[in-house]
Amino acid sequence: MTASFKAAAFAAFASLGLALPAAAAEVNVYTTREPGLIQPLLDAYAEKAGVKVNTVFVKEGLAERVAAEGANSPADILMTVDFGNLIDLVDRGLTQPTTSAAIEAAVPASLRDANGQWTALSLRARVLYVSKDRLPDLKALAYEDLADPKWKGKVCIRSGQHPYNTSLIAAVIAKDGREAAKTWLTDLKANLARKASGGDREGARDVLAGLCDVAVGNSYYVGLMRSGKGGPDQQKWAEAINVVLPTFAKGGGTHVNVSGAAVAKNAPNKEQAVKLLEFLVSDEAQGLYAKANFEYPVKPGAPVDPILASFGELKVDDASLAEISKNRKAASALVDEVGFDG
Repeated sequence: MTASFKAAAFAAFASLGLALPAAAAEVNVYTTREPGLIQPLLDAYAEKAGVKVNTVFVKEGLAERVAAEGANSPADILMTVDFGNLIDLVDRGLTQPTTSAAIEAAVPASLRDANGQWTALSLRARVLYVSKDRLPDLKALAYEDLADPKWKGKVCIRSGQHPYNTSLIAAVIAKDGREAAKTWLTDLKANLARKASGGDREGARDVLAGLCDVAVGNSYYVGLMRSGKGGPDQQKWAEAINVVLPTFAKGGGTHVNVSGAAVAKNAPNKEQAVKLLEFLVSDEAQGLYAKANFEYPVKPGAPVDPILASFGELKVDDASLAEISKNRKAASALVDEVGFDG
């Protein structure tokens, strides 16, 4: 209901000596996620809770749009991918802290803001696509091992400046320090089978073609390819690889990035916004995430899609995403410093 419509309705009812009827519960979601992925979850909530969910799909410039709308913004929830984007929303003063026992119980502390400014909703792991034919017995590898000279000319990866990789490099900095990360990145560049470029799915394609033996990629692409959603060619690429869940040399688990959400600073329906976030971390919604986009649930113990389950048990690295985020600029600078994409 627009402000002008509200005013007109109030005047009409007041002239008749009547009270304005209570508005139906609603919540407004601004999201950069693909409609086909997120809309089924929002529809499920609307039907379950009897709440109208209004969705605005923003392909680019989410933060800029909300900032421009200012105090009059109708946005209640800001939903995006990559924890760097979530932290950017916080740093720009576009979110507000919330407290929810349900969210705190469902989401591990390392995957949400300590002050309640944002929470992860789903996970995608940075994994290794390994040739079934040439490396059938490779079951474990540390990220740092990719810099070993034995992999010279055998590794494929997309641009080091892509957020998927700057996040991984930032995690290596957090684990090993900047100088060790610089050495690792330099040696990894020396092992590349081709220029760092393309997408993750092309890594699987190039493994099938024999260009590389190992490619760095995100877990959910394997689900999309093997399911046939990407077409028959991609299905062949995915069937040519095994997935290894890497860890870090100094211990820990697999590096993950997230999709997540925050309550907008000027949310007109804050209570409804928190209730929707609580639904999105419930077992029901976490299961829907897994079916829609082959993402891992953020809630431990929630159902995992069978394709992802076939990779083995995901042990999420326990490094705080907020701490990793502090190294993202340094990671980007390292990519340029060592000429990783050159």
